[in-house]
Amino acid sequence: MPSAAVDPADCLRDRVEASIDCLQLLLAPGALAGAATIAAAVIAAIGTNGKVLFFGNGGSAADAGHLSAELMGRYYVDRAPLPSICLSDATATMTAIANDYGYQQTFSRQLRGLAKPGDVVIGLTTSGNSPNVAEALEVANELGLVSAVFTGEAGGRAADVAKLVFRAPTTDTPRVQEVHKLVGHIICEIVERACCGPQ
Repeated sequence: MPSAAVDPADCLRDRVEASIDCLQLLLAPGALAGAATIAAAVIAAIGTNGKVLFFGNGGSAADAGHLSAELMGRYYVDRAPLPSICLSDATATMTAIANDYGYQQTFSRQLRGLAKPGDVVIGLTTSGNSPNVAEALEVANELGLVSAVFTGEAGGRAADVAKLVFRAPTTDTPRVQEVHKLVGHIICEIVERACCGPQ
């Protein structure tokens, strides 16, 4: 049965208010500590010729690609590219691995081929329970990488596996993704300033 019609103006206001309420929770003590630690890890990796590898599924795949592009391209300033890869952007690789080995290995197998100790891997998963993200974080630990995850309030399996965790303060998927975009952008700014300085 179709859902009841909603007034567009009311719906827009309600969702903006919900997003603002969620973002306000980020100002609570400690809410951004995980994000700060992830930023520091990325800075350290790039400073020692390491790289950042992002990945996620669905909307989180798009967010992973977006953040990777901010580092490889530019955020605020013209500067040298910062080494970053988005594993979920590799369509042929993703589908080949899924077809030949199973979807759960789509990111972990890429890490085995591309990553080296000291690199930072950042998985994005709103629930924390995406099997291919959790497996990639486990493999990252096995390979001596720095494993990090952006997830929701519940954390899920990924939060149990990753060494560094940032939790959006909600379990509502759209709000989690909005928080990930904001905090991811800020991390890109912090990294750009630390690695390239003001220009």
